Amino acid sequence: MCGISGVFDSGPDREELVCRMISALQYRGPDETGLYLDDDVALGHCRLSIVGLDDGIQPIGNETGTLWIVYNGEVFNYPELREELQKKGHLFRTGTDTEVLIHLYEEYGVEGLAKVNGQFAFAIWDRGKKELLIARDRVGIRPLFYHRRGDRVLFASEMKALFADPSVPREIDPVALHQIFTLWTTVSPATVFRGVYELPPGHYQIIRKGKAEAPRPFWAIPYATPENRFRGSFAEAMEELKALLHDAIRIRLRADVPVGAYLSGGLDSSIITAVIARNFNNRLRTFSLRFQEEAFDETPYQREMAAHLGTDHRELLISSATIRDNFPQVIWHCETPLLRTAPVPMYLLSGLVRGNNFKVVLTGEGADEVFGGYDIFKEGKIRRFWCRRPDSKMRPRLLEKLHPYIFRDARSRAMLQSFYAVSPEELADPFFSHRVRWKNTGKNHTFFSQDVMERAAGYDLEGALLQQLPEGFSRRDPLAQAQFLEMTLFLSNYLLSSQGDRVAMGNSLELRVPFLDYRVIDFAMRLPPAWKIRALDEKHILKRAFRDLVPQRILSRPKHPYRAPIRDVFFAQRPGYLDELLSEPALKRSGYFDPGKVRMLVEKFRNAEKFVASETQNMALVGILSTQLVHEKFIDHFPSGEIEPAAMKKRVILGA
Repeated sequence: MCGISGVFDSGPDREELVCRMISALQYRGPDETGLYLDDDVALGHCRLSIVGLDDGIQPIGNETGTLWIVYNGEVFNYPELREELQKKGHLFRTGTDTEVLIHLYEEYGVEGLAKVNGQFAFAIWDRGKKELLIARDRVGIRPLFYHRRGDRVLFASEMKALFADPSVPREIDPVALHQIFTLWTTVSPATVFRGVYELPPGHYQIIRKGKAEAPRPFWAIPYATPENRFRGSFAEAMEELKALLHDAIRIRLRADVPVGAYLSGGLDSSIITAVIARNFNNRLRTFSLRFQEEAFDETPYQREMAAHLGTDHRELLISSATIRDNFPQVIWHCETPLLRTAPVPMYLLSGLVRGNNFKVVLTGEGADEVFGGYDIFKEGKIRRFWCRRPDSKMRPRLLEKLHPYIFRDARSRAMLQSFYAVSPEELADPFFSHRVRWKNTGKNHTFFSQDVMERAAGYDLEGALLQQLPEGFSRRDPLAQAQFLEMTLFLSNYLLSSQGDRVAMGNSLELRVPFLDYRVIDFAMRLPPAWKIRALDEKHILKRAFRDLVPQRILSRPKHPYRAPIRDVFFAQRPGYLDELLSEPALKRSGYFDPGKVRMLVEKFRNAEKFVASETQNMALVGILSTQLVHEKFIDHFPSGEIEPAAMKKRVILGA
C-alpha cells in the first residue's frame, strides 16, 4: 500500500505542492518516495514496499515514457496479466504489479480495468493525449479524493493531502453532517468537506485541461436475474464457494514480505485463518483484540481458534483509557465524524501488527455484506413475515432471538415491537430494510444548531439516495436490495475506511480482504436468498461449506457484532479534550450544535448511576465530539504551515 497525490496544472508551484501533499501522507508509505513532473502535471508517491522490493519505486513509466503511473494498492492477479501482456509484445523492466497496470492500460485502455482482481486507486498520465485517468477498485477498499478549482485538479489518497494547498477551502458541509447523522456516512461522491469529493468505488474519471468528465462506472454490484442465477445444487454451490474463496486467499498471499491474519473469534476471520493455516502457511501469525469489558470481549473464541490451528498468536488488551487517549488521533486519520468508537481498537491492533514487523494482514471483512450476516438483513425478513399477519403475537417475538439483550421485560418488549412495527404499504419502500435504523440515527438531528438546520433545510436526502439506486432495483429480491444499500452506503465509506484503510495505514499496514474478491461477490449475489439466510441462520452456506475447518462452538455461536465501549471511555475519567470541545464557547465557535442540548446530554452521561444511555444517545455523544475534533484538527489548527516538502529519493523530470 502507498499514498499517491497529483496536481494537474501548469502553475509554477506544482512541484513543491505535490511534495507537500506526499509529506502529509508519509505514514502511508514510509519506505520510498518519488515524483514525476512535466509541463502539465506533477505526480507524487510514497511507498510501502510489499511487491518488487528492489525495483518497485514509483512513478513508473512504459517503455517509451509516454505513460506514467502512481498507484496505491495491489493487483493480485498480476502474474497472469503479465504473462498475457508479454504474449502481446509488452516489455517489462520490473517485477511489479504497478508496471502490469500501466501496460494493461496501454493495451486495453479503460476496458482493462475489468481484468484487474485487486484493491487499488491509481492515476495514469498520458503525455501524448495530455490526459489524466484516475480509477478506484470495485468496492472502494482504497481511497481516492479530488478537488477542482478552475483548470487545476488535485487528487490524493487522503483529504489532508489536498489541504496541503492552502487555497483549498477547509469547510465542513452542513448537508454532509445531515447525511452522517442519518446514514453514518456521506453519500458518495460527497465528503464531509465542501468541495472535496471521493471518486466512487468501481469508477474511473478522465481529466483534461479545462475539462473533467463525470466519473464513469466500470463495475456495479451484481444481483441474481433469471438469466444469471446459480442453477446448480446446494452441494455444488458449496464446492464452488470453497474453490473461489481458496483462490481468493491464495492470490492475496502473494507478497515479498510476511503475511499475517486478524483473528476476531467470529466465523469470517476464522474461515480465512483456517484456509491459510491448512493450505498455505502452517506457521501463520495471527493477531487479536481483547477487551477489559466483558461485553465486548471475544478472547475465549480467539484462543480456541488459534489453538485449533496452532498459529503463532498475539493479543492486544484494550481498555477504555486506551480508546480515550487515542480517539483524537483516529479522527485525524479517518478525516470524518464517527458515530462509534470501534475504529480506535482497530487502529491500535494495526500498531501491534506493525510492531511485530508485519506489513500485510488478511481479514474477514465483507462476508456479512456478501453472505447476509448482519442483523439488519434478518430484521427485514422478520418484519416482512410479521406484516403478513399484523395481529400475530408470536411473529414479532422472533425479534427477541436477534436482540435478547434488548427485550428484557414486558415494557421494553412493547416498546421495541412498536419500534419495529410495519404496515403493508411500507413493503414497497426501496429503503425498507434500512429505514428504521436511519430514523433512529436521524433523531440526533435535534442536536444541530439552528444555523446548520437552516443551511441543510432544502436538502433532499431521500432524493439523493434514490439517485443511487440502479434501474430495476424494485425487481430485486428483498435481501438483494438490503445488500445493495449496505454495500453502497456503509461498506466503503465506513467499514473499509474508518475501520479499514485509514486506521491500518495510520500504522503503515496493508489489509487484504478475500471475501471482497469480485468473483466471490458475483457468485454470492447469484445464490438464492435462502442459501444465505436460512430461517434466521445467517451466512448459512458459508457455515456449511467450511464446517470441517472451524470448531463447532465457533460455527454455532450467536453473532457477536464488533463494538467498543463509549460511556466509560469518556466519563469513567473524562479527557480534557471532551470538556474543552463540548464547552459552550467551543460549540458556539464551531457552530454545528446547540450548546444547551449538548450540555443536557453530557449531564445525563455524567449521572452514571441513574442513566443508561440508548444506542441513539451513544451515537450522539460520539458524533458531536468527533465533529468537534474534525473542526479542531482540520479547520482551526490544520498544520499546513508545518508540512515540509518530502525528501524525494527518486525524481523524474520531463519537459522542464
